[in-house]
Amino acid sequence: MADTRYFEMIEKGKKHVFKGKTPRQAALKAATRFGTRGKAGKKIELRERGRRNQDGTYSLHQYHVGYEEKSAPSDAPDWLGNKVKEPLVEKQGVKRVDKIPKA
Repeated sequence: MADTRYFEMIEKGKKHVFKGKTPRQAALKAATRFGTRGKAGKKIELRERGRRNQDGTYSLHQYHVGYEEKSAPSDAPDWLGNKVKEPLVEKQGVKRVDKIPKA
């Protein structure tokens, strides 16, 4: 999987890493773990690990994330449980910064 990229999210001094081909895939994973229930309201920023723009800045992909709990499909395995989280993601834009906050 050479196309896989790693995206970092820094929250409350801790760094969380999500992988995917696009920032949106990483945001979907972050939404189920850190989002607010019922709406895409929590703001997160993701940056690609080890990547800097040509002008020396970093791109922070900004999203509002959340999730909804839904009933699991009838053919779901037993270990999945009765409820599943469906991520909600809304891209707000891309912000360029000179320095990345330390975790």
